[in-house]
Parts: sequence; C-alpha cells; structure tokens
Amino acid sequence: MKIAFMDRDGTIVKSYPDEEWQNVREPEILEGAIETMQEIIKRGYSIIILTNQYLLGEPEYNYTQVDYDEYTAKFLEILGKEGVQVKDIFYCPHGRHEGCGCIKPKPGMIKDALSKYPEINMKESFLVGDSVNDMKLAESFNLRSFGINVDYEDSVKIEGIKELLEYV
Repeated sequence: MKIAFMDRDGTIVKSYPDEEWQNVREPEILEGAIETMQEIIKRGYSIIILTNQYLLGEPEYNYTQVDYDEYTAKFLEILGKEGVQVKDIFYCPHGRHEGCGCIKPKPGMIKDALSKYPEINMKESFLVGDSVNDMKLAESFNLRSFGINVDYEDSVKIEGIKELLEYV
C-alpha cells in the first residue's frame, strides 16, 4: 500500500500561533489542498495524517481533547464531502517537554502506522509537511519528502501543496 503521509497544520489547513488555537473552531483548508489530495488518491495513494498536537499536553494554552476532537471531526467532514477519505490520523498529544517518542521528528507516529498497517510500502510512500521536523521524520525512514517552503537536505522544496503533484 502506498501512503501519502501528510502533516495537517500549515500543510492542509491554516496554522495559527499556539495561543490562538483555543479559539479556532472551523478548519480553514489551504488553497489547492483538497484538489491535491483528490489527485493523490486517484494516483493510488492512501492518506495518513501525522500531526503534533502538543498544545494538548501544555495546559497553559487551554486547548483540550474536546477542542481537538471537534476540530478533527469538522476537518474530516469537509474532506469527506469532497471525496477525500483519510485512511487514518496519528497525533501526538504530549507537551514538547514530556520526552515522548511520538512528537515529530521522533518516529512514533510512523511506527504506529506501520504497526497498524504492516502492508505499507515505505519505498513507494512519501511525506509532505511544512517544517524541518517533518523532513527529519521522513529522513529517519528514508521516505521521499516534500517541504512546503522548507529547505532541508534531500527533501524537495515546494512552494505550496499543489506543486506536490509535479513529483508524485
């Protein structure tokens, strides 16, 4: 199975400063994201979202599991209405200083995906994100990687998600 591992915030939806997330209720899909995801699926990939949600583990930001769950449900509803089926979402709910093994760039989320879906073909899969941590995660698995406005070693820098289709 070919997987498009995709970061969420800043890649598919608008990202916000940490202190603003507690007030965000509606996902704002970035230009070209839905069309790109539709085309990725047409090209035989399944989509797995990998997202750090460290605000859940940092109480000073007042971002709760209920906030995350409601936002995620709306996010998946928007995508579903456009025919974009997400195979799975793996997220890290730990604070940045908790020392967990799943916060990007640590490998936990991809390890969990491989455990749940052992049929994933990593040689045919790729990762797209908007941070150096996304690129470092891909590097640790020798995944092809595409960084939205990110310069990082062997990753391909792209200007926006639509540009991804030139490479996959």
